[in-house]
Amino acid sequence: MKIPGENKLKSTFVATTGGLRPTAKSPDEALGELFADVQNKRVYGDGKTFVDLIPRRRMKQIQQEYLVVKNDPLFDLRDFVTRHFYEFSDFKSSYKTDTSMSPRQHINELWKVLERRNRRDRGSLIAVPHAYIVPGGRFSEQFYWDSYFIMLGLAVDGKRDMIEGMMKNYAYMIRKFGFIPTANRTYFLSRSQPPFFSQMVKLLARHKGRTRTLVEYLPYMLLEHRFWMKGRRSLADTEHNAYARVAQMPNGILLNRYYDNKTTPRPESLREDMETANGAPSRQPDRLYLHLRAAAESGWDFSSRWFEEPSDIRTIHTADIIPVDLNCLMYMMEETIAETYRLLHQPLLASKFQGMADRRVRGIQEYCWNDEKGFFTDYNFHKREQMPHLTLAGVFPLYAKIATTKQAAAVAKRLEDDFLKEGGLVATLLTTGQQWDAPNGWAPLHWITIEGLRNYGHHRLANEVKKRWVAANLKVFKDQAKMIEKYDVVAPGKLGGGGEYPLQDGFGWTNGVLAALMAEDEA
Repeated sequence: MKIPGENKLKSTFVATTGGLRPTAKSPDEALGELFADVQNKRVYGDGKTFVDLIPRRRMKQIQQEYLVVKNDPLFDLRDFVTRHFYEFSDFKSSYKTDTSMSPRQHINELWKVLERRNRRDRGSLIAVPHAYIVPGGRFSEQFYWDSYFIMLGLAVDGKRDMIEGMMKNYAYMIRKFGFIPTANRTYFLSRSQPPFFSQMVKLLARHKGRTRTLVEYLPYMLLEHRFWMKGRRSLADTEHNAYARVAQMPNGILLNRYYDNKTTPRPESLREDMETANGAPSRQPDRLYLHLRAAAESGWDFSSRWFEEPSDIRTIHTADIIPVDLNCLMYMMEETIAETYRLLHQPLLASKFQGMADRRVRGIQEYCWNDEKGFFTDYNFHKREQMPHLTLAGVFPLYAKIATTKQAAAVAKRLEDDFLKEGGLVATLLTTGQQWDAPNGWAPLHWITIEGLRNYGHHRLANEVKKRWVAANLKVFKDQAKMIEKYDVVAPGKLGGGGEYPLQDGFGWTNGVLAALMAEDEA
């Protein structure tokens, strides 16, 4: 029998006691040789499958047993794993689309399918107090930057309690870990993702009240800012004046980069990372692993954006790069913090964070604007030169409203001339086989671009981008009765491809952005 208020009691218990409990080790650290053997021998085609399994006993015991039995001539590794691990069954894999539903009805129905609740640690899955929406497919966690675009759809579908619950999960993780990890998995605790938390706060504030919401989440925005700026006072003693996620530019301004706190292969992609390192004998493996991990923190894993040679992942150098999108999001975080301090009548603290935001704008303008190309680019602070690749990350200054009117016009022209295809916008102008390159288009980048263009009055182009992207989404839905992670925008109706894993169905941020865009026409 269900006890009234039981869910609230359980959520409160996790929120109050979870921060006191130690978090389990990442599977690669806890299982050692067993972990490496399972991943390298491809017991599962997708490396994420094994890291997400739940051990039936303490992992140390399983590892010790493995060392004893692995040399037996009759030993079967897959059988061993099957006997000692199981899959978390809270996944509605039997869902079939009701083809009589409209796309908007389908999305509304999918929120229930993609909802998860996990109030106790299960293997690598970390407990959080409240229910959340997952992307779908192989992703059964609350992913950081995905969640913002999911929340856009939840908002227009009136699911404000779910948004607030997901926000409370992030507040819980910030309290427990000091930052928001990529997702609530132990193997993600060394990196974050594009910092959209302040944008989530502002989204929630539209429904819950501006002052109340900003003040409630101010401590968490401050902790997240501290995480991204950690080491800023130690830069003089470092090579290239960089430490962790902060780098000092030649003009003295501090800007941010993507990073990771570990220099080992990613557990969920151990075999792929080791193959990349083995194919690059001239590079130090630990540095190469750092760059791969930093690209994973960016969310753009992977793209020619991070490569010296556009088609060769072995030339990846993410941590050498000042990304324009990250610094626009950091600016928006600092602006939101300053705004909150103004609401609290704290002028000195407001001025402090406003000063940080203003200096960051000067840094972005000086190092990321390319007047010749008429576009914003990333900056290689090791070589002190702009990156040659044009990507949709260059639209973030319009989203953050820090471009000049002239710059915005140039960006809009470049988008229309080079990025806009029949089904929407390509992520980059290069076709490399990586999933964050052409011909793929992605929901979050379309939302950022549409909003950025609208901020500067380029409504005709924004509407054209919206029309083509929505049509591409709906064509695949009509043909295949599903929403997917990414789309081929050069050939609308064709599925997106590339990357380290098969195309995923679901799909959280596609649903969120499509719902938000279609809702504009329903008003």
